Amino acid sequence: MDSVGVAADAGPGSAWRSKCPWGAPNTTSISCSFADVMSEQLAKELQLEEENAAFPEVVAVAEGPFITGENTDTSSDLMLAQMLQMEFDREYDAQLRREEKKINGDSKVSISFENYRKVHPYDSDSSEDEVDWQDTRHDPYRADKPTTTPRRGFIGKGKDITTKHDEVVCGRKNTARMENFAPEFQVGDGIGMDLKLSNQVFNALKQHAYSEERRSARLHEKKEHSTAEKAVDPKTRLLMYKMINSGMLETITGCISTGKESVVFHAYGGESATEDKVIPPECAIKVFKTTLNEFKNRDKYIKDDYRFKDRFGRLNPRKIIRMWAEKEMHNLTRMQNAGIPCPKVVLLKKHVLVMSFIGQDQVPAPKLKDVTLSSEDMKKAYHLILNMMQQLYKECNLVHADLSEYNMLWHDGKVWLIDVSQSVEPTHPHGLEFLFRDCRNVSQFFQKGGVAEALNERELFNAVSGLNITADNEVDFQEEIEALEKRNEDHVQNHGKRLSRFSSSGDPPIYDE
Repeated sequence: MDSVGVAADAGPGSAWRSKCPWGAPNTTSISCSFADVMSEQLAKELQLEEENAAFPEVVAVAEGPFITGENTDTSSDLMLAQMLQMEFDREYDAQLRREEKKINGDSKVSISFENYRKVHPYDSDSSEDEVDWQDTRHDPYRADKPTTTPRRGFIGKGKDITTKHDEVVCGRKNTARMENFAPEFQVGDGIGMDLKLSNQVFNALKQHAYSEERRSARLHEKKEHSTAEKAVDPKTRLLMYKMINSGMLETITGCISTGKESVVFHAYGGESATEDKVIPPECAIKVFKTTLNEFKNRDKYIKDDYRFKDRFGRLNPRKIIRMWAEKEMHNLTRMQNAGIPCPKVVLLKKHVLVMSFIGQDQVPAPKLKDVTLSSEDMKKAYHLILNMMQQLYKECNLVHADLSEYNMLWHDGKVWLIDVSQSVEPTHPHGLEFLFRDCRNVSQFFQKGGVAEALNERELFNAVSGLNITADNEVDFQEEIEALEKRNEDHVQNHGKRLSRFSSSGDPPIYDE
């Protein structure tokens, strides 16, 4: 075989091998140096060539103000900061979309947070890997649509029957209905939990939510018109500021006593605008609380007092509290004129009463229940109180009505009476009952204190009132007291006059003309 035939035979075979997929590929070797092989730049270029050859359909990202992390150099701190800001903006936009979807719901009128977004619309789409939980499950903040129950009242057959009173169904419905509560009522976060509230629990929560809503509505009114413990409302504070600005008071140091009906502050006196009125160096400011809770059960002390009876029915409840302060001022004035040791009235402004301070250097005089007296001082205090009760009844024509060791102070070796806002006259429909109660409190206190000559409550009552009620026991004694009060009240209703003095004898009483 000649060389020409061999060449002719080799031509078609080589062409067939080049087209055959199982044939060895024709590779062309590219000569390069060792430094080029170890170069990282060459490795990156070869990798990009292979990726472009394997995935020719992927297009390059358009250049723009936003940066992606695929083909960027992360060695620059500025580049890293821009990429982090980009990721933060995307998360912020996703949160805005969730809030927008939550607020709009199924409403026909919707709002948009488009102006608050950070990323442009063409680059704001999140990746497929970042799937929002709102897209995969129902909104936990939105109540489920109630399933329609057939008219027959149950669903299913046989053992699988479910009525509308099913515990699980009612529990889930009650949980969804909690969204109807007021926004201020916190119902908690039950995402991912299958909560079931029983009817009893739901009704209790519903009632509590309504109560909280009404209480919050009254909060503003309470702040404006009430005086809390150791604090004053804005109107009272303004009255006290005016007293300081006028020069009547120099300064108010603080609270010294609190009670159910009032708060007492200590103050240093200033200069009086008139020469006839002398302001003591230390004053006590008694602020009557303007809340009506403590005065609802105290109206019996003032509505039957003839001095205020005509005005009681025409005033609103808040002005009655001012009348309570006025009543204490008048009672203190009577006691002061009779020489009974008591605070001296300086000024009355609405429900604020300024009096002289019983004590020294901001320290109030102790109450009888808090002070420890010797036997001689205890005996002296008893006789002083007995004389004061007689003076109060006969000269001032008053009954303290709340006399006890809590309302008697020990200062300068003598007893001082305070808190006479509830004091009434003996001709009050319950005046003698109040006097008997005072006698019981005084008698029990001094008998426990070791005063041997202390009278019992019945003997003390007769000694103070001048009546001669003879009864073997306390029950009969109180019945005779009630009979005297009833006779006086009947006389007032029939003749319009009030008995000036009671008499247990058969002599005709003396009437006030």
